[in-house]
Amino acid sequence: MALLSTFRNAWKIEDLRKKIIYTLFIILLFRIGACLPVPFISGAALESFFSASGAGAGFGESILGYFNMLSGNALQSGTVFALTIQPYINASIIIQLLTFAIPALERLQKDGGEEGKRKLTQATRWTTVAIAIIQAVGYYVTLNSYNILDLAEGYGVFQMFVIIAVLVAGSCLVMWLGECINEKGIGNGISIILFAGIISRGTDLIMYMINEVMQGRWYMLIVVLVLGLAILGFIVFMDSSERRIPIQYAKRQVGRKLYGGQSTHLPIKVAMSGVMPIIFTFAIVSLPATIALFVPNSGYSNWIQNHFSSTTPLYMILVFVLIIAFNYFYISIQYNTVEIANNIKNNGGTIPGIRPGKPTSDFIHKVVNRVTLFGALFLGVIALLPYIFQLIFPNSAGLAIGGTSVMILVSVALETSQQLESQMMMRNYKGFLE
Repeated sequence: MALLSTFRNAWKIEDLRKKIIYTLFIILLFRIGACLPVPFISGAALESFFSASGAGAGFGESILGYFNMLSGNALQSGTVFALTIQPYINASIIIQLLTFAIPALERLQKDGGEEGKRKLTQATRWTTVAIAIIQAVGYYVTLNSYNILDLAEGYGVFQMFVIIAVLVAGSCLVMWLGECINEKGIGNGISIILFAGIISRGTDLIMYMINEVMQGRWYMLIVVLVLGLAILGFIVFMDSSERRIPIQYAKRQVGRKLYGGQSTHLPIKVAMSGVMPIIFTFAIVSLPATIALFVPNSGYSNWIQNHFSSTTPLYMILVFVLIIAFNYFYISIQYNTVEIANNIKNNGGTIPGIRPGKPTSDFIHKVVNRVTLFGALFLGVIALLPYIFQLIFPNSAGLAIGGTSVMILVSVALETSQQLESQMMMRNYKGFLE
């Protein structure tokens, strides 16, 4: 209700209403591009390939299923925006990790100011183009291996160039649309594009439920509604949960004025890493099944199908363990407890009962580790929900109750709501000062 109230209040403000309309227009352009087919790709053959490989339902077992989920089924339809925002997400992750590994990039991020941000943005864009080219080539090779292309004799190289160029251009266009939302829309552009792609798959869920009800399995509708609401409520609760470390700031005198003396807290969110550990995990565990697509009917392919499919214990255990490991890894590079402790000390703050300096850093590190464990277990359960559901209901392959998808949708919705609230607050402050 609070989310709807925020959007309703924002709609009443003229400048924010224009930004919302502009954002909706960009989303419309994105969905139009997601329906435009790429030349020389057989749409029917591609749909059959995705259905046969299991990548069309939910995450799928290969990396294609993961990409297809993020693209809103554009990948399995062979459209201009088939690569969607995925190259940009990967590029952002790479540049973010490099800023921690390369001191020059770290200085550019912290001390470079606007010029530093511009250079990092430019580096992210070029990295996006490079990743888009690699993914487009891989997509073409996969389609060519399974005879999904409508290739004319004597024009193979030309048609290959056209397919790759269109896919790369589509990915760059999606990146540009996201930046347009950041500049002239309500902000949070890349996340909103991702939100629009995932939510467009809702029609598949509706059609599946209609088919289930028509076949007399009306109880599936009740199961899906109850489970969906439970997942939604659980994710919203965990996303807003946090551990607050109390901080007391000492009073200090500057001239004739006395500053400080107030109490505040350091919030540590349970799900501070978001869905990044899940993205890393599925990118790794899907590689064996992706390789098996290139060597069908082989001993390796048969072993993967029998022992490493999405419903086997080995697969689920590996996913759960990797999510926990990546969650700790991602938090370790995002949350510098030594720097936080130094900032608290330099501003005259202390944690009650904890000495400043290294004891404060050690205490924050211990708290972060405990909170991270709960967050990692939460992400592991969310990621395994579709497979657990498929074990309980074996005939539900067409139903993608993806906890990861719901988590992305909830996170983006809450983040966008906070963005609108901050813009409304800034507008009120400006009006008061004027």
